[in-house]
Amino acid sequence: MSIRIVRLGSPRAEDEGLRIGTVRRPPRGVRKEDYAAKDIYDLWFPNLSPSEALLKEGQGADDEKSWQQFRRKFVAELKSTQAARDLDLLAALSHQTNFSIGCYCADEARCHRSILRDALHARGADLADSAGHG
Repeated sequence: MSIRIVRLGSPRAEDEGLRIGTVRRPPRGVRKEDYAAKDIYDLWFPNLSPSEALLKEGQGADDEKSWQQFRRKFVAELKSTQAARDLDLLAALSHQTNFSIGCYCADEARCHRSILRDALHARGADLADSAGHG
């Protein structure tokens, strides 16, 4: 059992399980009924996405210094009581079933999902291995 960290819209792994979109907004131009069929997500869970203001900052993080500033601020957001509970829940579920969480960004290294990966790992989550991680 494990959590996969994925790019939303990418082909699903055979045993991936439920795909959870940890994004601030649903995809544009796609009907809600088509999200799962297009491998976007089965469940929208914006609780673990950056706040609206921080999301804009992260999208503009085009150098290492600005990325590290975004990272620090998002880690701080994840320390809120609600985010911490959500992360604890996902970490616990990873020992019981397969599922995935993801975002739209092409490069995980410059995406909040890399920070979620680290936060889940710190909570003892079972994480599926992926290229360059684990």
